[in-house]
This record gives sequence, C-alpha cells and structure tokens, in this order.
Amino acid sequence: MAETTNPKESNTGLPLVTVPLAPLLAAAWLIPGGGHFLLNRKTRAVLLFGCVTVSFLAGLMMRGYLFSPQTGDLFTTLIYVGGFIGNLASGVPYLATKGLGYVQPDVAGHVHDYGTKLLVAAGLMNILAIVDAYEIRQGKKL
Repeated sequence: MAETTNPKESNTGLPLVTVPLAPLLAAAWLIPGGGHFLLNRKTRAVLLFGCVTVSFLAGLMMRGYLFSPQTGDLFTTLIYVGGFIGNLASGVPYLATKGLGYVQPDVAGHVHDYGTKLLVAAGLMNILAIVDAYEIRQGKKL
C-alpha cells in the first residue's frame, strides 16, 4: 500500500510554515530572534534576542572596537572586512550604535579586545539564528 504525503508537509514530516521568505530573513537579520518570532517560536526568539543583545551590550560596555571595512594587504582586508560583516550581522543593535555615534579607537588592552570579540560574536550568533529560521521555514527542522 502506497503512502500518501500531505503537500503541506516537508520531506521530514514537519509542517511547512507559510511566512514569506524575504520578510522572514529581513526580520531575522534586523531584530535578533525576529525570524523565529514570525515563525511562532516565541521561546527560541526570546532566547536568541537575549543572547545576541547581551553579547553586543557586553562588548559595548567593554569599549570594544566596531570594525569598518579597510583595504590594504590581504590579511588586513580579511580582518577588517570580516569584522565589519560580523558587526553588521547584529542588525539593529549595530545600526543604532553607529547611528548614535559610538566610536572607539582600536587600542591595546585585553578588556577592549574581549569587547571587540563579543561584538563580532553577537553578529555571528545572529547569522546562525537566520540560518535556523530559514531551515524551520523550509520544514527541515523544528
């Protein structure tokens, strides 16, 4: 006997979510956890928002450096452009911080260095959240 599949289910048996892809990805980037909120995963949305926002704020309180794209030799370009993409991936926290005029010169010191790493890590966590929201929307995971 052949099994019939529901057209509203993915190949994993999970229901497909019908949120349009472009608004989902925009919300997931701009507001950490926003994509999960649109997908009705409220607990996960709050956890992601908290993790990304607390990491970003901790980096700011440590006076971490926000990267801006610079060119030069290959290593300098990779570090500064990669750091900028990591910062930009934080979404609204980064945009608000830059809009309010936060400027921290790149100074030596372990506290500033940890702050810089936390600012980039917040963006990288948000990238993981965006990918997770995309996979949930596609029906590949819960």
